[in-house]
Amino acid sequence: MAETESPQQEKAPERKPLRLLKRIAFWTGIVILVILILAGGAIYGLLRGSLPQLDGGVALVGLSAPVKIERDANGVPTITAANELDAARALGYVHAQDRFFQMDLLRRAAAGELAQLAGPAPAIVDHDRDRRRFRMRAVAKQVLRLLPPRQRALIGAYTLGVNEGLAALDVRPFEYLLLRQKPARWQPEDSILAIMAMYFDLQDSTDQREQALAKMNAILPPALYDFLTPQGTRWDAPISGKAFAPPPIPGADVIDLHAQKKAVADLSDALSPDPARYLVAGSNNWAVAGSRTANGVPLVANDMHLHLGVPPIWYRARLIYKELRPPHKVVNVTGITLPGVPGIVAGSNGHIAWGFTNADGDWVDLVKVETDPAHPNRYRTPDGWRLFKAHNEVIHVRGAPDVTLKVRGTIWGPIVGKSLDGQPLAVHWVAQQPSATNLEIWNLQGAQTTKEALDIATRAGMPELNFVVADTAGHIGWTLAGRIPHRIGNYDPSLPASWANGDNGWDGWLDPAKYPRIVDPDGGLVWTANNRVVGGKALAKMGDGGYALGARAQQIHADLKPVRHATPADMLAIQLDDRARFLTRWRDLLLRLITPKAAAANPRRAAFRRYVAAWQGKAAVDSVGYRLVRLFHEDLRARVLSALLAPVRARAPHFKAPALPQFEGSLWELVEKKPANLLPAGYKSWDAFMLAVGDSIIADHWQAEGGLAHFTWGKRNTVQVRHPLSYAVPLLGPWLDMPVMELPGDHNMPRVQAVSFGASMRMDVAPGDEQDGIFELPGGQSGHPMSPYYGDEFKAWATGKPTPFLPGPSEHVLMLVPSTEQD
Repeated sequence: MAETESPQQEKAPERKPLRLLKRIAFWTGIVILVILILAGGAIYGLLRGSLPQLDGGVALVGLSAPVKIERDANGVPTITAANELDAARALGYVHAQDRFFQMDLLRRAAAGELAQLAGPAPAIVDHDRDRRRFRMRAVAKQVLRLLPPRQRALIGAYTLGVNEGLAALDVRPFEYLLLRQKPARWQPEDSILAIMAMYFDLQDSTDQREQALAKMNAILPPALYDFLTPQGTRWDAPISGKAFAPPPIPGADVIDLHAQKKAVADLSDALSPDPARYLVAGSNNWAVAGSRTANGVPLVANDMHLHLGVPPIWYRARLIYKELRPPHKVVNVTGITLPGVPGIVAGSNGHIAWGFTNADGDWVDLVKVETDPAHPNRYRTPDGWRLFKAHNEVIHVRGAPDVTLKVRGTIWGPIVGKSLDGQPLAVHWVAQQPSATNLEIWNLQGAQTTKEALDIATRAGMPELNFVVADTAGHIGWTLAGRIPHRIGNYDPSLPASWANGDNGWDGWLDPAKYPRIVDPDGGLVWTANNRVVGGKALAKMGDGGYALGARAQQIHADLKPVRHATPADMLAIQLDDRARFLTRWRDLLLRLITPKAAAANPRRAAFRRYVAAWQGKAAVDSVGYRLVRLFHEDLRARVLSALLAPVRARAPHFKAPALPQFEGSLWELVEKKPANLLPAGYKSWDAFMLAVGDSIIADHWQAEGGLAHFTWGKRNTVQVRHPLSYAVPLLGPWLDMPVMELPGDHNMPRVQAVSFGASMRMDVAPGDEQDGIFELPGGQSGHPMSPYYGDEFKAWATGKPTPFLPGPSEHVLMLVPSTEQD
């Protein structure tokens, strides 16, 4: 009989290769894991190599004496130097070690050189196009040549420190590793470009507002134009002057929307403005006289509202040094710095405390350029005909061909658009003038009186800002910082005009002695919130560049008036005030509008009314009522403007409505007086129109099961503070961005808060009493996500927890010492 194999014997030959394959797979997995661990370790080590040195010593050639850099638990440096040049150099050193990529973006943003670093993304290239027409790098070099020797020396010392700090890193900053780029050395003109980046951020470089107003002025009847563009409202809260009454409502002889039903109906939807364009926000600051504080020393509060990003715009620092110029004062100043620029921007030095807000005056003019019909390349000037200047700006784009931008220039500035009749418009902007920028703000660090500080502010070359200051002698004051144009002629600076005859235009700068100034007012308070601060001749010197509605300033003033024994904590409470006083009357209007009969006709209206009635008056994250009232106001405003601006869109199809913050007063006149001639087409009454707006909100935001319960303010106001690289690579977000949080606050209240906009810092301090001051920052000192100082201050900022103004006890000490090597 033949032998047969058992089933086990038959499978045995198959098991051997199977076991072998498993062993191979196992050891392959182990090898891959080891490689990944090693690669991860290498990447980890590489990234850590770009962290700054916190302890030990570094020898620098040319340093006059040792400089001590102490860092506290939040990484805030205290720089103790023998003189101001060494202090500027050390500040440049720590800026570069903590924030060089941020500095690089600032200089590139101003110069129009981002695409060279970031690549061919259309938004980046378009950004560079917009900036390159101003040729700011060339302007920055001119600024340097005009600076006094002391200021040039400060920038020179700072530049040395930046490049030494960058070179001292073991590995280039991590952002350049991800971008596979090498950082370019810092140049002296780059510090000027960093200042110019703030000009771009705070001002309308091409004056889009004026271009839009010009179209409106040319097309609309004068009475309607005035109604849309009043100087102010009953919300006005100037320190000096009174509120403006609203202009008269135009009659049916001026405009009758019902007589133009077809045109308005056809254009209404197309023209509906983006509500976000009307949310004018900005910064707050104020000073409280010693007669109203708990310890008899004046207080200064400042919270500058800007775009929120990672790292924060500002960098905290304390500088201790001796001035080089007589009488060689010892300066001990604490506050915020702008990485890229030497010096404290806002802070306190034991004698004065100061802060800024954007002034929103008229710092840009559009010039109608008169061309020669026989020679289109010529235009008329006060000195006769000239040829247009032609510049080819070459934009280097990483990973793509260069882009050449042809810039057409005039003696006033580049051509940025055309008037309604096709006439070229040139822009004349403060920032383009080399004499408008300097480093005079450095001198605030050593100022000892309110008067001295006010004088310095009026000589400073920087974006025009509201400057508020207080001193230990009890004085408080306000003025404008930055250069103010001295205008000649009878032209309206809010609209384009010809300067060809030399009768109109700018004749240098306003004499600092003639700047508007308020010192020690009777009420013991000065306050600003991007609103109109003054009236009369003082306002004429500033002009209207779209200053904010006065509601926020009025609320701050109302919060301050009852305070008699103010402390820094009281000031922080006002900064965090999220009561929506501005919208209270709109809530009341809605409650009157949705009558029991109107609610009974529609159950959803009844729910809408319940949420509005239950609203507690704050922009709270869990509030449905606040969000409904806010949206009702926005939608109603947009629809009314759509109807009133329809004739402009009919003549200029690409017209975009400008921000019209003061139209709020006119809008309220309409809903109160309900003029039939200005009722948008398609409605029998104003009440029917406004109910339709509410019904539209319900239809858009009602959910089948939850109704409006989901429609909370927090879901709309979910704050995202992001690193620039996470926009390009979202997967990096969890590593680079701050935690996503629902936060209270909104525009038109002290606590300004939007998704990526809000308080870039909060400061509350009395000069000489800095140890009791408060400071908050929406992030950390470091721009490196592996640093313990990357986002450690964010939570306190988000929750409004007071944290100390002064740096805490020293935890790290780095010594910069003079090198014995020859320079």
